[in-house]
Amino acid sequence: MPQLNPSPWFMILLTSWLVFLVFMPLKVLSHSFNPQLSPQTRKDPVSKHWAWPW
Repeated sequence: MPQLNPSPWFMILLTSWLVFLVFMPLKVLSHSFNPQLSPQTRKDPVSKHWAWPW
């Protein structure tokens, strides 16, 4: 049964963890996000009372 031989699968496991722990965070952190928000006037929302028909 070749599934019980850990030799090829252990290297695949280590390689995949290396990719996920080293290269993926570098790719994610390399993106630049725009932290500047556009200024908006602060107004309270105007809500109208609704007369229920019943």
